[in-house]
Amino acid sequence: MVAANRNEAKKIITEVNLMPLAAVIVVLLIIFMVASATPFHHGSGVDLVKVENPVAMPDAAKEDALTVTVHRDGVIFFGSDRIAPNQLAAKVKEELAGRSNQRVFLSADAHAKYGAVSEVVDGVRAAGVHDLGVLTEKRYMSPLPPPAELLKN
Repeated sequence: MVAANRNEAKKIITEVNLMPLAAVIVVLLIIFMVASATPFHHGSGVDLVKVENPVAMPDAAKEDALTVTVHRDGVIFFGSDRIAPNQLAAKVKEELAGRSNQRVFLSADAHAKYGAVSEVVDGVRAAGVHDLGVLTEKRYMSPLPPPAELLKN
């Protein structure tokens, strides 16, 4: 009886199977890659204006969407190219030639100067664009009540 138990002990596999661990690591890696790869936001690097009732603009996330971005310091980008305000109308007109979708999106930093934003709007309108989408974010209300000083008025 003792000899039978010893033979069975030799048959037991003593190696550690790392395949399930490797599979879990690969799955976690894929999940983290997908979660961290947020969709490319045209106008990244800007803090968009937060509003109560934003309008959904799914076309703004498309690859071929035309986006003009105004950064906080007044620097203007058309797509990913930096552009001077006086060149914007010609560049937009050139990009819209032959396109059925004539929509342009404006992504402006919440702290950008009004003059820079209005100059971009004027340049886009000068290119003949009648459909200008302004990108904003949803404002989430705080669960705390407003301060008493605000309620006195």
